[in-house]
Amino acid sequence: MDFELTEEQRQFQAMARDFAASKMAPHAAEWDEQQIFPVDTLRELAELGLAGIYVREESGGSGLTRLDAAIIFEELAAACVSTAAYLSIHNMACWMVDSFGNDEQRARLLPKMLSCESFASYCLTEPGSGSDAASLRTRAVKDGNAAYILNGTKAFISGGGTSDVYVVMARTGGEGAGGISTFIVEKGTKGLSFGKKEKKLGWNSQPTAMVNLEDCVVPAENLLGNEGDGFKFAMKGLDGGRINIAACSLGGARASLEATRDYMQVRKQFGKSLSDFQALQFRFADMATELEAARLMVHRAAVSLDSGSPQATTHAAMAKRFATDIGFEVCNQALQLHGGYGYIKEYPIERFFRDVRVHQILEGTNEIMRLIIARNLLKA
Repeated sequence: MDFELTEEQRQFQAMARDFAASKMAPHAAEWDEQQIFPVDTLRELAELGLAGIYVREESGGSGLTRLDAAIIFEELAAACVSTAAYLSIHNMACWMVDSFGNDEQRARLLPKMLSCESFASYCLTEPGSGSDAASLRTRAVKDGNAAYILNGTKAFISGGGTSDVYVVMARTGGEGAGGISTFIVEKGTKGLSFGKKEKKLGWNSQPTAMVNLEDCVVPAENLLGNEGDGFKFAMKGLDGGRINIAACSLGGARASLEATRDYMQVRKQFGKSLSDFQALQFRFADMATELEAARLMVHRAAVSLDSGSPQATTHAAMAKRFATDIGFEVCNQALQLHGGYGYIKEYPIERFFRDVRVHQILEGTNEIMRLIIARNLLKA
């Protein structure tokens, strides 16, 4: 078991870190404050191959591993969690088209997606089915052999109203997971519309809105895979998505930890630096230790997914649960150690605090992660 990164991994880690420091960190507060979707920056990331990190090379992607992706997303999130998280969702959509689409779909959709000329969204959650995703109500009815008619609403969709490609799960059959299929719905399709842009606690550099499908006519060739495969595709996508979001929590927490280290060394109280107080040293040590443990879990889950381990889903759920909980707690403790300065927007701590909070909810709540873990272990 080797815990060291390869030379190649160190190179793209440094590339991602340099880009994050020079192109993302200086603008992250403005993106957050003004709710700017940084299109040009995302397209620059695409030029580096980071819009299709684990899309196959023969499909135009970078052909990297899930571990490579986790390393990259941690670095990007250390500058702007919100933008890195959107890119992780876009990557998931690209991977689904590459993995489950046919040659025509890949040729038609992926070039623009991989350059970020087209942005992509993942549409599973509905107003009445969040954690219970298999109970989704959006329905797709076949209209002859040429099209499907989709009706339903998707909620909390990152990129909603802005993205060009929507990977939509809809029910073509009976109740339960086996009746769900996946469709590619392209912006401009008749019957596709969007709700208002949501006002959120964090993740402000990416738009979030409802996606409405009202007698939406989707060509039959936009069915991804076969009817009934949709829930399986969605869950496979989420295994990787959970690892990516966990990695984004690592990045936000690491940036907060590093800012706290610097602050403790310069801030003085009672005639000495905060870093000289043993109680604060112990708190800082716990933060660093727990963050390192979370990183090990994320990397282990990524390796499990790369190797096709039967435990990959369990490992991804464990890593997501642990890393997103720890990531938020590290940011929370970092804010506390900054005192009143941590609460004002002149310092980045409050932004990291707000942005990582939602990671405990999305890609499956951490309560659902516990359910997945328990079910898999108890049936073993």
